[in-house]
Amino acid sequence: MSRVRAERLVVAITGASGAPYAKRLLDVLRRMREAGDGPEVAVVLSPTAPEVWALECGGDVRAAVEPFPVWGGRDYKAPFASGSAGWDAMVVIPCSMSTVARIAHGTSDSLLTRAADVIIKEKRNLVIVPRETPLSAIHLENLLKLANLGVTVAPAMPSFYAQPTSVEAVLDTVVARVLDHLGLPNDLMRRWGTPAG
Repeated sequence: MSRVRAERLVVAITGASGAPYAKRLLDVLRRMREAGDGPEVAVVLSPTAPEVWALECGGDVRAAVEPFPVWGGRDYKAPFASGSAGWDAMVVIPCSMSTVARIAHGTSDSLLTRAADVIIKEKRNLVIVPRETPLSAIHLENLLKLANLGVTVAPAMPSFYAQPTSVEAVLDTVVARVLDHLGLPNDLMRRWGTPAG
């Protein structure tokens, strides 16, 4: 399915477990940029994202995401805090259930949730990658509300038909689908129906 390519992309990282998914996505976006074919990217963090990043990926998230600018959680001067700036896509990866709830109920209490609110109200492309298990009825109701608003809900559920042989390859089965929904071509994984090798 053809999708509109994201040319200006907000990458939001929350404190849900799953920071390696965000790291892998940003690594791919950095390579695309270096090749001259990547979108403009800005990064916004939830307050707990740096702590979880340090635990799961090691190091300082702000240093790890260079050269992409990182905006503070209360910095509403960020260009993507307003619909008039024209940022056309956002991905929240990983997306905590508290962030899902805030976005679903329009609680713009941080730059991250304000940016998501802007993307929704402007009818642009929002992809969330929830990472939680099991899911309660509250979680499911909030996810359904977002899906009914046109948000792409792409849970961090790896696939195994391509027989991934490394952690990176497992991450790629999710990151590839996120990139697909952002309209960004990639060959991170073997597609269903294509020959192995």
